[in-house]
Amino acid sequence: MTREIVLDTETTGFDPKTGDRLIEVGCIEIQDLLPTGRTFHRLVNPERLIPPDAIRVHGITDDKVRDAPRFAEIVQDLMAFIGDAPVIAHNAQFDRNFIDHECGRCGQPLLAETRWIDTLQLAQKRFPGMANSLDALCKRFKISLVDRALHGALIDARLLAEVYLELRGGKERVLDLSSRREGLAAAAHAAAGGHAARPRPLAPRLRPEEVVAHTLFLQATLKDTSLWAAYGVEIQPASI
Repeated sequence: MTREIVLDTETTGFDPKTGDRLIEVGCIEIQDLLPTGRTFHRLVNPERLIPPDAIRVHGITDDKVRDAPRFAEIVQDLMAFIGDAPVIAHNAQFDRNFIDHECGRCGQPLLAETRWIDTLQLAQKRFPGMANSLDALCKRFKISLVDRALHGALIDARLLAEVYLELRGGKERVLDLSSRREGLAAAAHAAAGGHAARPRPLAPRLRPEEVVAHTLFLQATLKDTSLWAAYGVEIQPASI
């Protein structure tokens, strides 16, 4: 089973090399392209003031992060949540720069570059020459943005998880996974001595007049119905 982590960050600006810092990180765990329900979310004290332009994007103010832990205090929990899974991000170089910068500041080993999967690059290959921002992809795939008034690490990670699903095959992929899981469950049940129930009962294949004709045939040809009765089969007079 394939475990992956969808990650998003919010920051004080665009470049950690000029003093910008990470202020929020959100992660969604997915297994075989399906969310497991496990998440990781932390606000982070950037140890600096947040510029007004950044606040207009994500709504995170100095007051909201004043009592938040510093990155060094949450990095072990973050890395434990990520584990050895690939990390999926949109415009991954941006998030990676900040994660690497914060890890470097506190002596945490960096995540290998090969572990990062960039959904922006995936989208550019699939939709060359088109707008491929997270917002644009959500609209293209008809993913609702109604609950997203501002950017936020966890809500954007949730949206990105849906976008990633679509980029990897969409609804058809989910149906395929669901069918495969149902088949495995049914096989396990049967192997244990049980009988797997059909998920959807088959529609009747006999027309009413065919049932009547068959009953008339049995009445005309069977002289002794006691054998049938012994097995619980009762032949009723045919009626239309």
